Amino acid sequence: MTAAASRHQKAHPLRHVAIIMDGNNRWARQRGLGGIAGHQEGAERVRDALDACDRHNIDVLTLFAFSSENWNRQPAEVRGLMSLFVSYLKSEVHELSERNIRLRVIGQRDRFSSRLQKLIADAEQRTRKGTRTLVLAVDYGGRWDITQAARNLARQVQSGTLLPDQINEQLLAGEVALADLPEPDLCIRTAGEQRISNFLLWQMAYTEFLFSPVYWPDFDGAAFDAAVADYYQRQRRFGGRVIPPQGASLGTAGA
Repeated sequence: MTAAASRHQKAHPLRHVAIIMDGNNRWARQRGLGGIAGHQEGAERVRDALDACDRHNIDVLTLFAFSSENWNRQPAEVRGLMSLFVSYLKSEVHELSERNIRLRVIGQRDRFSSRLQKLIADAEQRTRKGTRTLVLAVDYGGRWDITQAARNLARQVQSGTLLPDQINEQLLAGEVALADLPEPDLCIRTAGEQRISNFLLWQMAYTEFLFSPVYWPDFDGAAFDAAVADYYQRQRRFGGRVIPPQGASLGTAGA
């Protein structure tokens, strides 16, 4: 690790990684397989990502598993994704608990079957004491998240416990999903796409982005390690200006 990267690691440790897991269908098509095979292989990469979080002492991993817009996909694919989600909850919750990982699911649960809603609640309950956190964003959209936060504040105004002029960024931030967790430091999107697709719009105001050409089913531990190394080569300014350490060239500080 370079001296600059070492300083960055101390000043801005990587605590929260968010991933937009893209490319499952394209991965499957390249191999002449059905789309669900790509999603199944992609689910295996979650273990690799959790292992990498252990290696790099990352506290929170948030995965964009199913967006609000994904309901518009072919019914067979949607059913396959829901079935895969059920299978994951059944098969992985014990290991998550053993690894001291807390599971959280964010999104519109009311559109799931009662069976799936119960599985989610049970999994969250069984892993509630974990010290690291795996967040699954399922039937989630960033605009929905902000809208829900605004509604919660509006209800407080309506009840008389909050004045409109008292509403500020901090109050709204306290109502969005994951308000109790650090905001993402790094967001990785796989498969070469360069957009955030309505994911954590409020929370990623100052997140670093890495767009990888690798399809998610091929994004293994080595690819995750490379993304972490890339993060620690960057300078996070949060709208300010970096002051170079004494004796360093001004040209290395960034604008």
